[in-house]
Amino acid sequence: MPDGKRRIAVALDLAGRSDFLAAARLLRDEVGTFKLGLEAFTAHGPDLVRELVSLGAPVFLDLKLHDIPNTVGAAAAAAARTGASILNVHASGGRDMMRAAGERAREAAAAAGLPLPKVIAVTILTSLDAGSLREVGFAGSPEDAAVRLAALALASGLDGVVCSPREVASIRAACGAGFLLVVPGIRPGDSAAGDQKRIADPGSAIRAGADLLVVGRPILGAADPVGAARAIAAEITEALPGR
Repeated sequence: MPDGKRRIAVALDLAGRSDFLAAARLLRDEVGTFKLGLEAFTAHGPDLVRELVSLGAPVFLDLKLHDIPNTVGAAAAAAARTGASILNVHASGGRDMMRAAGERAREAAAAAGLPLPKVIAVTILTSLDAGSLREVGFAGSPEDAAVRLAALALASGLDGVVCSPREVASIRAACGAGFLLVVPGIRPGDSAAGDQKRIADPGSAIRAGADLLVVGRPILGAADPVGAARAIAAEITEALPGR
């Protein structure tokens, strides 16, 4: 698959199981990863993940686990057994929780004969801005908090983080070239921001150092989802030499 397509994770924020599978079949040759969130997983369970994996597409299981280390470790192990390629936790759960998630997920995948998943941590949600962070007790700017949490995730043995486009360059500088940066809040120039506050266009995010761009509504809400995915892939391809 061309690099531009491979770097798109389409967020399957849909209603019914048949809708998920239809979208996956439509887009599996146009994107590199399918992202399933908490709403989909709660409604349809781990079997939906396995069905998507059976179509040959990597799945990012976006559950944002956050609890005591033992609970998150057990949940991460169960998530890894679905065959998901990427799964995530909240970095604000702390070092012990993140370490438990990474270790238990890798152990479970290895025991099941599955490829080891990338275990990554959410830094600061893209729906939050500086004012929102102050309300929940975070000091400093969203960028400061995201870099601090990314460094903690790296020290905890995780493979990367989820961060907004605005923090990509700083986290890349702090955590190095091999650290996976998964970036939501991607909006092509003609797309509405929706509930996202810290956003960027695909080319800007890639040039800053993003590895995988999470795109939902600009693709699935388009009149021509395949055409929209191809346009984003072309923008990514054009931006890659400028990294």
